Amino acid sequence: MVPTLTTPRLVLRAVTLGDAPSLQRYFANWEVIRYLSMDVPWPYPEDGVASFLRDVLLPEPDTRWAWVICEAERPQSAIGLIEIRRRPHGSGQRGFWIGQPFWGRGYMTEAVIAVQDHVFLEAGLDELIVMNAPDNPASRRIKEKTGAEYLGLRPCAHHDGGDAGETWRIRAETWRRIRQG
Repeated sequence: MVPTLTTPRLVLRAVTLGDAPSLQRYFANWEVIRYLSMDVPWPYPEDGVASFLRDVLLPEPDTRWAWVICEAERPQSAIGLIEIRRRPHGSGQRGFWIGQPFWGRGYMTEAVIAVQDHVFLEAGLDELIVMNAPDNPASRRIKEKTGAEYLGLRPCAHHDGGDAGETWRIRAETWRRIRQG
């Protein structure tokens, strides 16, 4: 079960198939997709988000947690997504994106903090592995601000032409120290 998480400006709630139109509007954008892996098709199909939700994300509730990101004053209108893919032995991977009109507002950092509070302080995960394209400084900065430790590059082709991804680890013990301040 994916709990609803709230921050001063955001509501993060479980993704549903009904979120597909709102997510499609923001995700089918080169500026959003350019730093993502080649697993994401480009040009993005008109039913791409609905297909992904229906065929990949929603059928795996035991191994995937996914939240849509909504502004608090519009909790039914999704502007982005955060997904945790749980792995055995207390680890997981995180991916995220937010629509271009919402960049530069600190929303994604706020959302990541809420999700990390949940997965580390309530759900008991020990660590998350996260990646970003080397040419995506905004994503890198979120990792730096939220306790991630840089591990190095690993092969991962991106739409922008890059062939490597920066790999980072966030540990529960580090996150607890950060939050205790």
